[in-house]
Amino acid sequence: MLLHFDDERGLARRIATASRLPPAAIARHRFPDGELKLTLPARVPRRIVMLRSLHQPNEKLLELLLAAQTARELGAREVTLVAPYLAYMRQDCAFTPGEAVSQRHVGAFLASLFDRLITVDPHLHRVAELGDIAPGADAIAISAAPLIGRFLRTRVDNPLLVGPDSESAQWVESVAAVCGCEWAVCRKERSGDRAVRIHLPALRFDGRRVVLVDDVASTGQTLAEAARALLAAGATRVDVAVTHALFAGDAAATLVAAGVQSVWSTDSIAHPSNATGVAPLVARALRRRR
Repeated sequence: MLLHFDDERGLARRIATASRLPPAAIARHRFPDGELKLTLPARVPRRIVMLRSLHQPNEKLLELLLAAQTARELGAREVTLVAPYLAYMRQDCAFTPGEAVSQRHVGAFLASLFDRLITVDPHLHRVAELGDIAPGADAIAISAAPLIGRFLRTRVDNPLLVGPDSESAQWVESVAAVCGCEWAVCRKERSGDRAVRIHLPALRFDGRRVVLVDDVASTGQTLAEAARALLAAGATRVDVAVTHALFAGDAAATLVAAGVQSVWSTDSIAHPSNATGVAPLVARALRRRR
């Protein structure tokens, strides 16, 4: 059984079809004081899959606590979480004394609730493996690079792929390997959540069509600064391809104002920019672990 929440019905339907699992909805009720009541199907099989993409994550983490524990009370013995977008991954060490290392704590929290964790392109920088942050769980990180690479191969003729910062190198290199494109990475200086400066690689951009590739578009500031720099350096067009379309606040407008023509994303998070679907990748991971 694939358990899902009503706001992810479309993605749940696609994953259920691809994995041949019967879908079932978890009902939510909000009391006047803001507390949540969840209602699962009265009968659940011994092995269930729970879908929850963790953008806007704070309340969703509480939902997962309630839903996973209730599923076990109803008889589930093996519970898998499919979280196409996995939150709280950027804070992977304490940069100043006293900072909470959210990646470690959220990973351990999810591992305490679920036997398996499947996600797409988690933002791992100083940590090599997803299993390192989810001890005890069977943790599977799926790459969306093949999806994005195949999409770009049919959509754009011989683009230059550019990562906006060093952390994006792992994604842009993988996408370039699939679509057979030249690639490079910028250097970023950050002075705040929305204040960044981009240094372009030592290449000629005159007359080139460029696609910026990254795992996440959040505020859009890094991608926007990279786009402005590339266009100023002579690029004829700049598009963006990302796995996760977070687009916090006015991020979409920020990219348009910077001169970005098209934005393409996977459906790990529902957004008008969705161009490719992760359901086949998730279904393959689920079949591999049955």
